[in-house]
Amino acid sequence: MPTRDIKVRVLIEVSDALAKALDLEDALNSILKVLSDSLEMQRGTITLVDPKTNELHIEVAYGLTKEEKERGRYKIGEGITGKVVASGEPMVVKDIGADPSFLNKTKARDLESRKYAFLCVPIKVGNRVVGALSVDHLFKGDISYEEDVKILAIIASMVGQAVKIRELAEKDKQAIISENVKLRQELKGKYKFGNIIYSSRIMESVLMAVTQVAETSATVILRGESGTGKELIASAIHYASPRASNPLIKVACAALPENLLESELFGYERGAFTGALERKPGRFEMADGGSIFLDEIGDLPLSTQVKLLRVLQEKEIERLGGTTTIKVDVRVICATHRDLEEMVKQGKFREDLFYRINVFPITIPPLRERKEDIPALTDHFIEQFNKENKKKIKGINRAALDMLLAYDWPGNVRQLENIIERAVVLCQKELVVPADLPSNIQKAVESEISSSGTTLPELVGSIEKQKIEEALAKHKTQKAAAKALGITERMLGYKIKNYKIVV
Repeated sequence: MPTRDIKVRVLIEVSDALAKALDLEDALNSILKVLSDSLEMQRGTITLVDPKTNELHIEVAYGLTKEEKERGRYKIGEGITGKVVASGEPMVVKDIGADPSFLNKTKARDLESRKYAFLCVPIKVGNRVVGALSVDHLFKGDISYEEDVKILAIIASMVGQAVKIRELAEKDKQAIISENVKLRQELKGKYKFGNIIYSSRIMESVLMAVTQVAETSATVILRGESGTGKELIASAIHYASPRASNPLIKVACAALPENLLESELFGYERGAFTGALERKPGRFEMADGGSIFLDEIGDLPLSTQVKLLRVLQEKEIERLGGTTTIKVDVRVICATHRDLEEMVKQGKFREDLFYRINVFPITIPPLRERKEDIPALTDHFIEQFNKENKKKIKGINRAALDMLLAYDWPGNVRQLENIIERAVVLCQKELVVPADLPSNIQKAVESEISSSGTTLPELVGSIEKQKIEEALAKHKTQKAAAKALGITERMLGYKIKNYKIVV
């Protein structure tokens, strides 16, 4: 029986495999290898329904030859795997050699010399069974495989979401490509996605992921420091989805007291508690047909996590004080700046909920790691606050911009926005100058300059040189490095010569 630590590690490895692999088959093979290496589950097999023939075929298998895989085709209802797909319920055969319903079509097992148990769980997309995940266990007598089935069910759920994303991606592939082309034509170096302003390569990759997942109903978790723009990304996902005409309901989990959070999320009936004078629908009911954004989900108390897990699994809620089950169709988008994996280990966040929400993780990088975005963001905020304050500031001078580029931005984009708003209000000239910036920004930059013994242009230059060296090391060619940095190859060549970078 695997320990809790082993199970947590296995689920983390499975989640990483699904998150990192660009090809579904590669991800599934990685998952089956993890099951074999860590849980001694042999001949892991993922069987999917062929929508054209309505038959089952082996998509991937670990420990089976190509010929054995090709023999593994079933009709729905045929054999253990076919029965699991037909019923949508897991099955355990403790000794497959003694069970006539086990067909052994692949001929991969020598059942005469060794006994095996066979565990099989359904893979679902919503309420639709799309396949099955099965493994072999060495026969260990009359023992319970309940814990093994539970962990396989969690993994099968994650696989189901990945399969759904692939189905939708294949169906809408041409539409996504067209949308990406259109997006690139419109933006041309100064990129927008809704209210998201960026020019860095790293944010382009983030927005490409957002574009891909937006058309699906997959649960998304946005990870990153406070102030990086997770709420804007959540809005972009919703308004670029088929649910755009329906509500996007936002819930700040950290801002609501624990005793009010459940009533806000799930609603309540009249008389459910003191002060409940009439029935009130919760945020999930209000978001029916649309999306709900759970900001700082890491702050949810464990008792609320249990109820949220039910919503994700069963797509139903009960109001506080009520007994009626209410079906809801809501896409869940979460955000957190916390280390949820560590919280799972500490027992502060449910591991089953973590793997339910970690279907499609998107990490928003901090502003200090994408300083190429600062000029574009600064221009955008100046334009925005010009309109709000009826000002006519044309931009920011080089000295002030160099200070912004040299600063470390612990508060990320939100901090930059607040600083530019202040600067626009204070500015009495056509351009924002260093005197319009807060004293703490100036002092932090001066301290950095003092400690490094450089001038401000030299400090900004050292940052630029470092970014160029990193890009050259990562992308190998100057053409690829220039593209990653968002500059022309000719400009990169000039800067390499100017900074005396050895290539």
